[in-house]
Amino acid sequence: MSYKNCHSWKFCPGTLSICTGDITRSRADAIVNAANSQLAGGGGVDGAIHHAAGAEALHAACKDIIRERGKLPAGQAVLTPGFALSAKYIIHTVGPVWHGGTQNEDALLASAYWESALIAGQIGCQSVDFPAISCGVYHFPVEHAAEIALKTLKKSLDQGLVKSACMVIFSRDKMNIWLRAGETLFESPAEPSLG
Repeated sequence: MSYKNCHSWKFCPGTLSICTGDITRSRADAIVNAANSQLAGGGGVDGAIHHAAGAEALHAACKDIIRERGKLPAGQAVLTPGFALSAKYIIHTVGPVWHGGTQNEDALLASAYWESALIAGQIGCQSVDFPAISCGVYHFPVEHAAEIALKTLKKSLDQGLVKSACMVIFSRDKMNIWLRAGETLFESPAEPSLG
């Protein structure tokens, strides 16, 4: 990691962290991209990852995936190389758009995190960094998304998919929301750690 303000929980098989920073500078084995269904490199973290990885190469790889399998539905994930990133892999997942919780959004968000961790485990990644999926232009309520994400990532650690999962939150104020969610969920404060 190369992040600021990191806080972690250590569990039997692994570590779950929440940090502030720029996910494109990650030194994890893989990073997760909050993609759109076309894998087209939109705004926010998606655009930043495409830019940092090398937009032309990543766009071509994503285009090949879409040509082969069609649009990526919410809750699913696919893999590309990391190209110019320090991370060896990019796992692209599509989170759900928030419609008030009436369209299976909770299960789709959990699936986006789970499928990403599953792919990371299948390719032998020890560490994977995640953005706050669906919390930007998809308008998923941050507090609710944090609970779903942290619960799902803890499950991925418990099942040995990866040894280290890190939520990379762009802003300090949003990070505090994620920390409170984790402290409630895990019934303990996170320990400050080095990023």
